[in-house]
Amino acid sequence: MAVISGDGVFSHVFLGAVDTAVSAKFYDAALAALGIKNLGPFGHGWILYGREKPAFIIARPGNGEAPSSNGVTIGFAAATPAEVEAFHAAGLANGGTDEGAPGPRSHLPGAYAAYLRDPAGNKICSYTFTDGN
Repeated sequence: MAVISGDGVFSHVFLGAVDTAVSAKFYDAALAALGIKNLGPFGHGWILYGREKPAFIIARPGNGEAPSSNGVTIGFAAATPAEVEAFHAAGLANGGTDEGAPGPRSHLPGAYAAYLRDPAGNKICSYTFTDGN
C-alpha cells in the first residue's frame, strides 16, 4: 500500500516565506482544493494550515535570512485526480510556478500528481493513487 501522508510520523511541516501575505494567498488557494484551510495567524507572523488542527505552517525564517529549501519537496494528499488538477491550477493562478503538470507518474503504480513552486521558491506537490492505494 502506498503511503502519502505523514500521519503518525510528523508533528508538523514548516516552510519559510519571503512575504507571508503573498505565500498565504498561494497556499489558501492551492490547499483549499485539497480541503486544507487557513486556520489563522499564530505567534509572530506564523500562518497555520490544516483540516481540523495545524499541520502545516508558513512564516519568515526565525533567523531572519532568506528561506532555502533546495532539494526539499512537501507532498499533500489528494483524494482524486480532479483535486490534484484543482490544486495545480489554483497554485498557478495565485503566484506559483509549474514544476510538473498534473498527470500520471511512472515511478509509482497508479500515482497521479502535480508539482509547483510557491512564491518563495519552495517545491510542493499533490498526489493521489488511481488504483485505490
